Amino acid sequence: MDDVGKGHLFVISGPSGTGKGSICAGLTGKPGVALSVSMTTREPRKNEVDGENYYFVEKEMFQKTIKENGFYEYAEIFGEYYGTPKAPVREMIDSGLNVILEIDVDGAMQIKEKVPEVILVFILPPSPEELRRRMENRGTETSERIEKRLKRADIEIAQIDKYDYCVINDKLEKATEDMYAIIQSERLRDYSQAGTRKTGKLPDIPAISRAARLRIEEGSAEALINRYKKGRAN
Repeated sequence: MDDVGKGHLFVISGPSGTGKGSICAGLTGKPGVALSVSMTTREPRKNEVDGENYYFVEKEMFQKTIKENGFYEYAEIFGEYYGTPKAPVREMIDSGLNVILEIDVDGAMQIKEKVPEVILVFILPPSPEELRRRMENRGTETSERIEKRLKRADIEIAQIDKYDYCVINDKLEKATEDMYAIIQSERLRDYSQAGTRKTGKLPDIPAISRAARLRIEEGSAEALINRYKKGRAN
Protein backbone atom coordinates (compact mmCIF):
# COMPACT_ATOMS: atom_id res chain seq x y z
CA MET A 1 0.00 0.00 0.00
CA ASP A 2 1.42 3.44 -0.84
CA ASP A 3 1.96 6.17 1.77
CA VAL A 4 -1.15 8.07 0.70
CA GLY A 5 -3.22 5.00 1.48
CA LYS A 6 -1.75 4.60 4.96
CA GLY A 7 -3.01 6.18 8.14
CA HIS A 8 -1.14 8.14 10.80
CA LEU A 9 -0.21 7.58 14.42
CA PHE A 10 -1.52 10.31 16.74
CA VAL A 11 -0.44 10.58 20.36
CA ILE A 12 -2.67 12.48 22.79
CA SER A 13 -1.08 13.68 26.04
CA GLY A 14 -1.98 16.05 28.84
CA PRO A 15 -2.30 16.20 32.62
CA SER A 16 -4.65 13.90 34.48
CA GLY A 17 -8.10 15.48 34.45
CA THR A 18 -7.86 17.22 31.08
CA GLY A 19 -10.43 14.89 29.50
CA LYS A 20 -8.13 12.91 27.21
CA GLY A 21 -10.17 9.75 27.67
CA SER A 22 -13.44 11.54 26.96
CA ILE A 23 -12.03 13.01 23.75
CA CYS A 24 -10.83 9.58 22.63
CA ALA A 25 -14.26 8.14 23.42
CA GLY A 26 -15.83 10.89 21.32
CA LEU A 27 -13.64 9.96 18.36
CA THR A 28 -14.80 6.35 18.46
CA GLY A 29 -16.87 5.67 15.38
CA LYS A 30 -15.46 8.58 13.39
CA PRO A 31 -14.53 7.51 9.84
CA GLY A 32 -10.94 6.31 9.53
CA VAL A 33 -10.19 6.51 13.28
CA ALA A 34 -9.12 3.69 15.60
CA LEU A 35 -7.93 3.67 19.21
CA SER A 36 -4.75 1.89 20.20
CA VAL A 37 -5.08 -0.84 22.84
CA SER A 38 -2.30 -1.14 25.41
CA MET A 39 -0.90 -4.37 26.84
CA THR A 40 -0.72 -4.92 30.60
CA THR A 41 0.17 -7.57 33.13
CA ARG A 42 -2.43 -6.48 35.69
CA GLU A 43 -5.63 -8.42 36.24
CA PRO A 44 -8.77 -7.33 34.31
CA ARG A 45 -11.22 -5.24 36.30
CA LYS A 46 -14.94 -5.84 36.28
CA ASN A 47 -16.47 -5.36 32.80
CA GLU A 48 -13.05 -5.00 31.11
CA VAL A 49 -12.69 -6.99 27.90
CA ASP A 50 -9.43 -8.49 26.64
CA GLY A 51 -8.44 -6.91 23.33
CA GLU A 52 -10.83 -4.01 23.85
CA ASN A 53 -9.75 -2.30 27.07
CA TYR A 54 -6.31 -3.90 27.23
CA TYR A 55 -4.43 -6.94 26.04
CA PHE A 56 -4.10 -8.82 29.34
CA VAL A 57 -0.99 -11.01 29.42
CA GLU A 58 1.30 -12.77 31.87
CA LYS A 59 4.59 -11.08 32.83
CA GLU A 60 6.54 -13.72 30.92
CA MET A 61 4.75 -12.75 27.72
CA PHE A 62 5.27 -9.05 28.37
CA GLN A 63 9.00 -9.53 29.01
CA LYS A 64 9.28 -11.66 25.88
CA THR A 65 7.74 -8.82 23.86
CA ILE A 66 10.26 -6.39 25.39
CA LYS A 67 13.17 -8.62 24.33
CA GLU A 68 11.73 -8.79 20.81
CA ASN A 69 11.54 -4.97 20.66
CA GLY A 70 7.79 -5.28 20.26
CA PHE A 71 6.77 -2.09 22.09
CA TYR A 72 6.74 1.54 21.05
CA GLU A 73 7.00 2.34 24.76
CA TYR A 74 6.44 0.59 28.07
CA ALA A 75 6.67 1.27 31.79
CA GLU A 76 6.40 -0.50 35.13
CA ILE A 77 3.83 1.05 37.48
CA PHE A 78 3.29 -0.32 41.00
CA GLY A 79 4.74 -3.68 40.01
CA GLU A 80 2.67 -4.12 36.85
CA TYR A 81 3.73 -3.49 33.25
CA TYR A 82 1.95 -1.35 30.67
CA GLY A 83 3.02 -0.87 27.06
CA THR A 84 2.00 -0.04 23.50
CA PRO A 85 2.54 -3.06 21.22
CA LYS A 86 3.81 -2.24 17.74
CA ALA A 87 2.21 -5.01 15.68
CA PRO A 88 -1.52 -4.14 15.99
CA VAL A 89 -0.81 -0.40 15.57
CA ARG A 90 1.21 -0.98 12.41
CA GLU A 91 -1.47 -3.26 11.01
CA MET A 92 -4.17 -0.61 11.51
CA ILE A 93 -2.01 2.17 10.03
CA ASP A 94 -1.14 0.03 6.98
CA SER A 95 -4.85 -0.60 6.45
CA GLY A 96 -5.47 3.16 6.23
CA LEU A 97 -6.70 3.84 9.76
CA ASN A 98 -5.55 6.81 11.84
CA VAL A 99 -4.58 5.39 15.21
CA ILE A 100 -5.02 7.38 18.43
CA LEU A 101 -2.82 6.61 21.41
CA GLU A 102 -3.53 8.25 24.78
CA ILE A 103 -0.33 8.37 26.82
CA ASP A 104 1.70 10.58 29.18
CA VAL A 105 4.44 12.99 28.09
CA ASP A 106 7.30 10.60 28.90
CA GLY A 107 5.72 7.86 26.80
CA ALA A 108 5.08 10.31 23.96
CA MET A 109 8.77 11.24 23.87
CA GLN A 110 9.72 7.54 23.74
CA ILE A 111 7.45 7.05 20.75
CA LYS A 112 8.78 10.20 19.03
CA GLU A 113 12.28 8.72 19.13
CA LYS A 114 11.12 5.50 17.46
CA VAL A 115 8.49 6.98 15.11
CA PRO A 116 9.65 10.47 14.04
CA GLU A 117 6.55 10.97 11.88
CA VAL A 118 4.16 10.56 14.84
CA ILE A 119 1.80 13.51 15.34
CA LEU A 120 1.76 14.75 18.94
CA VAL A 121 -1.31 16.53 20.32
CA PHE A 122 -1.38 18.13 23.78
CA ILE A 123 -4.72 18.48 25.57
CA LEU A 124 -4.68 21.59 27.76
CA PRO A 125 -7.27 22.44 30.42
CA PRO A 126 -8.61 26.03 30.35
CA SER A 127 -7.14 26.95 33.75
CA PRO A 128 -5.46 25.51 36.87
CA GLU A 129 -8.69 26.07 38.81
CA GLU A 130 -10.72 24.07 36.30
CA LEU A 131 -8.15 21.28 36.35
CA ARG A 132 -8.37 21.10 40.14
CA ARG A 133 -12.17 21.14 39.99
CA ARG A 134 -12.25 18.22 37.57
CA MET A 135 -9.91 16.19 39.76
CA GLU A 136 -11.96 16.91 42.87
CA ASN A 137 -15.25 16.09 41.12
CA ARG A 138 -14.01 12.59 40.35
CA GLY A 139 -14.28 11.80 44.04
CA THR A 140 -11.54 9.19 43.75
CA GLU A 141 -8.49 11.22 44.80
CA THR A 142 -7.26 12.35 48.22
CA SER A 143 -6.25 15.99 48.68
CA GLU A 144 -2.61 14.91 48.88
CA ARG A 145 -2.91 12.96 45.64
CA ILE A 146 -4.55 15.90 43.88
CA GLU A 147 -1.72 18.23 44.92
CA LYS A 148 0.83 15.77 43.52
CA ARG A 149 -1.10 15.54 40.25
CA LEU A 150 -1.28 19.34 39.97
CA LYS A 151 2.48 19.64 40.45
CA ARG A 152 2.97 16.96 37.83
CA ALA A 153 0.61 18.88 35.54
CA ASP A 154 2.87 21.95 35.66
CA ILE A 155 5.84 19.81 34.60
CA GLU A 156 3.89 18.27 31.72
CA ILE A 157 2.42 21.57 30.51
CA ALA A 158 5.91 23.07 30.37
CA GLN A 159 6.67 20.57 27.57
CA ILE A 160 3.96 21.75 25.17
CA ASP A 161 6.66 23.06 22.81
CA LYS A 162 7.58 19.44 22.00
CA TYR A 163 4.11 18.86 20.50
CA ASP A 164 2.68 19.57 17.05
CA TYR A 165 -0.79 20.69 18.13
CA CYS A 166 -2.57 21.92 21.25
CA VAL A 167 -6.30 21.50 21.91
CA ILE A 168 -7.82 23.41 24.82
CA ASN A 169 -10.55 21.29 26.38
CA ASP A 170 -12.93 23.97 27.60
CA LYS A 171 -15.98 22.32 26.04
CA LEU A 172 -15.72 18.60 25.35
CA GLU A 173 -17.69 18.58 22.10
CA LYS A 174 -15.57 21.37 20.60
CA ALA A 175 -12.32 19.78 21.77
CA THR A 176 -13.33 16.47 20.19
CA GLU A 177 -14.15 18.19 16.90
CA ASP A 178 -10.82 20.05 17.05
CA MET A 179 -9.01 16.73 17.40
CA TYR A 180 -10.92 15.26 14.50
CA ALA A 181 -10.07 18.32 12.38
CA ILE A 182 -6.39 17.68 13.08
CA ILE A 183 -6.77 14.10 11.88
CA GLN A 184 -8.58 15.22 8.73
CA SER A 185 -6.03 17.94 8.03
CA GLU A 186 -3.09 15.53 8.21
CA ARG A 187 -4.94 13.23 5.82
CA LEU A 188 -5.45 16.06 3.36
CA ARG A 189 -1.76 16.91 3.67
CA ASP A 190 -0.96 13.42 2.36
CA TYR A 191 -3.01 13.99 -0.78
CA SER A 192 -1.56 17.46 -1.29
CA GLN A 193 2.02 16.25 -1.01
CA ALA A 194 1.31 13.34 -3.34
CA GLY A 195 -0.05 15.80 -5.91
CA THR A 196 -3.14 13.69 -6.46
CA ARG A 197 -6.74 13.32 -5.37
CA LYS A 198 -7.62 9.68 -5.30
CA THR A 199 -11.13 8.45 -5.75
CA GLY A 200 -13.34 8.21 -2.73
CA LYS A 201 -14.54 10.71 -0.15
CA LEU A 202 -11.85 13.08 1.10
CA PRO A 203 -11.93 14.94 4.44
CA ASP A 204 -13.66 18.31 4.48
CA ILE A 205 -11.41 21.16 3.36
CA PRO A 206 -12.41 23.44 6.32
CA ALA A 207 -10.51 21.03 8.57
CA ILE A 208 -7.25 22.52 7.26
CA SER A 209 -7.95 26.02 8.52
CA ARG A 210 -9.34 24.75 11.82
CA ALA A 211 -6.31 22.56 12.44
CA ALA A 212 -3.93 25.36 11.44
CA ARG A 213 -5.21 27.46 14.34
CA LEU A 214 -4.33 24.59 16.69
CA ARG A 215 -0.81 24.03 15.40
CA ILE A 216 2.03 24.95 17.75
CA GLU A 217 4.35 27.32 15.92
CA GLU A 218 7.61 28.81 17.17
CA GLY A 219 6.85 31.01 20.16
CA SER A 220 3.21 29.98 20.49
CA ALA A 221 3.86 27.39 23.21
CA GLU A 222 4.80 30.12 25.70
CA ALA A 223 1.61 32.03 24.85
CA LEU A 224 -0.47 28.89 25.45
CA ILE A 225 1.15 28.32 28.85
CA ASN A 226 0.59 31.94 29.86
CA ARG A 227 -3.02 31.74 28.76
CA TYR A 228 -3.47 28.70 30.97
CA LYS A 229 -1.80 30.36 33.97
CA LYS A 230 -3.87 33.51 33.64
CA GLY A 231 -6.89 31.39 34.42
CA ARG A 232 -5.88 31.79 38.07
CA ALA A 233 -7.29 35.31 38.00
CA ASN A 234 -10.46 34.45 36.07
